[in-house]
Amino acid sequence: MTQLVPVQPPLDPDPTTQALAVRGLTKVFGSHVAVNRMSLDVPRGSIYGIVGPNGAGKTTMITMACGLARPTEGKAWIAGHDMWAEPVEAKRSLGLLADGATVFDRLSGAEYLAYLGGLRRMDPDVVQSRSTELLHALGLSDAGDKYIVDYSAGMTKKILLAGALLHNPELLVLDEPLEAVDPVSGRLIQSILRAYATAGGTVVLSSHVMNLVEGLCDHVAIIKEGVVLTAGHVDEVAQGRTLDDAFVEFVGGAALAEGSLDWLRGEQR
Repeated sequence: MTQLVPVQPPLDPDPTTQALAVRGLTKVFGSHVAVNRMSLDVPRGSIYGIVGPNGAGKTTMITMACGLARPTEGKAWIAGHDMWAEPVEAKRSLGLLADGATVFDRLSGAEYLAYLGGLRRMDPDVVQSRSTELLHALGLSDAGDKYIVDYSAGMTKKILLAGALLHNPELLVLDEPLEAVDPVSGRLIQSILRAYATAGGTVVLSSHVMNLVEGLCDHVAIIKEGVVLTAGHVDEVAQGRTLDDAFVEFVGGAALAEGSLDWLRGEQR
């Protein structure tokens, strides 16, 4: 089998034309470079997967691009707005589900959505109507009056997704959105994301689940050690392989050393 060749599509000279763009984005923690001069374009209307091994810098890049952490160097644009020069405009265009972010879990699901709508100065009637639709679509109607602290992990993911969708943003950034979500709900969420993208929205999706990315996303970037190894249309990146196989080849796969763990179920105890 031939070796995969990294794909590096040209960057748009005008990053404001992209749904999300980063240029030279860098984050240094002490002596550790978590994100290393990363540059990437996410076309409008795409469902774009960001994948990489644990510690690759995916979440760090997302938190910087979305204005939750200030970069050591570099710039980011959301729907044409410079995140650090025009933060209000950029965040107005953004819906974010951040993995591990603090949740106002002493509110019910309905109260949480009403609170987010108030923060965004949305019309209360619009918030009420959209909240009812989102809770129903995500299978949370019966949990609307239940405190989020009492939700399961999967239900919490769904109410966070509802909050990210509430204001109908131009760009939806989701960090591990289907983690702990059951298969039925996962399929439903994928349908919602496809419909959103078809209607003109853009999704950036970070996940470790290659089957999800391959089945849902039309574009993908594989990153390792804070650097983009390859990026482009899923078919261009995979080059005739499954995305899972392509991922392992690009990032390097670990193999069990000969003789390692021979004691498992062996004769000797």
